[in-house]
Amino acid sequence: MPAVTVPDNLALPRVLEPEATALPRPVRGITTAPRGLEGEGFPVRHAFADVEMSELDPFIHLDQIGEVEWAAGEPKGTPWHPHRGFETVTYMIDGTFEHQDSNGGGGVITNGDTQWMTAGAGILHIERPPEALVVSGGLFHGFQLWVNLPSSDKFLAPRYQDLRGSETVLLTSADGGALLRLIAGSLDGHRGPGSTHTPITMIHATLQPGARVRLPWPAAFNALAYVLNGDGTFGDEGRAAGLGQLVRFGPGESLTIAANRQQEGRSPNLDVLLLGGQPIGEPVAWYGPFVMNSHAELAQAFEDYKQGRLGVIPASH
Repeated sequence: MPAVTVPDNLALPRVLEPEATALPRPVRGITTAPRGLEGEGFPVRHAFADVEMSELDPFIHLDQIGEVEWAAGEPKGTPWHPHRGFETVTYMIDGTFEHQDSNGGGGVITNGDTQWMTAGAGILHIERPPEALVVSGGLFHGFQLWVNLPSSDKFLAPRYQDLRGSETVLLTSADGGALLRLIAGSLDGHRGPGSTHTPITMIHATLQPGARVRLPWPAAFNALAYVLNGDGTFGDEGRAAGLGQLVRFGPGESLTIAANRQQEGRSPNLDVLLLGGQPIGEPVAWYGPFVMNSHAELAQAFEDYKQGRLGVIPASH
């Protein structure tokens, strides 16, 4: 799991532990992501399955893509499809993905890069492995997150952010035992490169065996931890979770995560995606590729898509 790494965590800025008086967030629950297939047949784990939307707000959907070792000719992507009403965030840990949309956006993301697309009023896009990867095969691992937009921003003009791995803000824990990749939001005065309409924090954390981190967390945000690899414990109560499990935290001002001293052979460290966001608190009407506030708005989105109002596939494709 390369993403972005450094030879020595101790050379990075340190995130100070919260004050002893900071209220720790308890673990509210742990769920296991079921496996499935998306797009043209690539394997995913549906991280938010069986979780109430009220506990996820402002997040809608999270898929861990892979981890899979493709043989030659096997890599797959998605066909052209529409979106409206939210933002998609695709983060590549291993492998390469191409993106193209009807608004002229697009690019290639690889190890540690992030593709941030604001669908807003509506857009068509396609995601696929490049031809060279289809021919050669290879390792593929990443995730895609859907971040809701409030009703006031549902019809924003579409926007695309291409965030290089080199732009990610790299930090370490107080004892240097964890690499914290800050992609969006803020942590202890440091700010990630992702520009978000809905206030969120997104961190890819890698904890060495036996490492423990205690991080400050905004009291107004929710708090989620999804285990990408490895085994660890969560909260001051030390609830165990491993690969493919989502930890939901209750209210408070700090998060505690610890990596087991013994890790599985294929995963020497604990890798966790940390998510927090300010709940929007509005009704959610979600069906397929559209996330709106009412069934009438969903029906209008489908009608607009059928009438070509969400964009057209570029002729160059």
